[in-house]
Amino acid sequence: MANFVPVRKEQHQNLKLASKRDLAHVAGQHIVSLTAAEYAQASASFPVVLVKNPDSPRYRSVAMLGLEAGENLYYKDDKWSALSLPQSVGMAPFALGLDPDKENTLTACVDIDSTLVAEDKELALFEADGKESELLANVQNSLGRLYENEKMTENFIKELEENDLLQELELNIDLSNGEKKKLTGIFTVNEDKVKTLADDKVLDFHKRGLFVPIYAMLGSLGQINRLVQLRNLTSNAPITSIQIAPLAKEEVQEGVAES
Repeated sequence: MANFVPVRKEQHQNLKLASKRDLAHVAGQHIVSLTAAEYAQASASFPVVLVKNPDSPRYRSVAMLGLEAGENLYYKDDKWSALSLPQSVGMAPFALGLDPDKENTLTACVDIDSTLVAEDKELALFEADGKESELLANVQNSLGRLYENEKMTENFIKELEENDLLQELELNIDLSNGEKKKLTGIFTVNEDKVKTLADDKVLDFHKRGLFVPIYAMLGSLGQINRLVQLRNLTSNAPITSIQIAPLAKEEVQEGVAES
């Protein structure tokens, strides 16, 4: 588990970041957070979907890295095989968190239990005189951009909800050993409903650039076949078929998705 604490000169004057980064922290993650600003690029590598547990009203925007919990098919032998890297993954071991000293204020935090940070690493967070290093300033700027993109993504999802454009998918998976699996709790855009949007709404969406992430999300579903291919390269029980279909509303959600 990560142990994030606010970056403070008093506690972290000598803390340093490893010059050689790795992605071991996502080795067992089957989904990772993704912002709408990343959809177009990410759709060339991953299925881009929204996930939601049945007992929660909140949707989460993610890239699917595997077809079951603990399975990351894009990270093998310490190598990342996808064409792009989600910003949330690349920011490790840093994240935004609430500043305990300032009410309702976000600040840069670091996972002090990460193997990427220690006093014997190479890249200093603070200069000898106590000033923030250029590295730390860049981290803070990147976290700020990530936060803005996350807020934009929340607004994008809200637009989809308010216009009744979401639909839940059901993935039915058949394995060579006879086992069958069903994944639910995965949501995408209902393309048929997009096509029936009123003209004024179409113009509004176009002017605000909402069709870019909408169609990137829809196009990315073809990458589910890529997940199957990657899994079958190493699995003892290869997938023989996978069907993707809208989930009937009367069906009970089984949930897929939070990591």
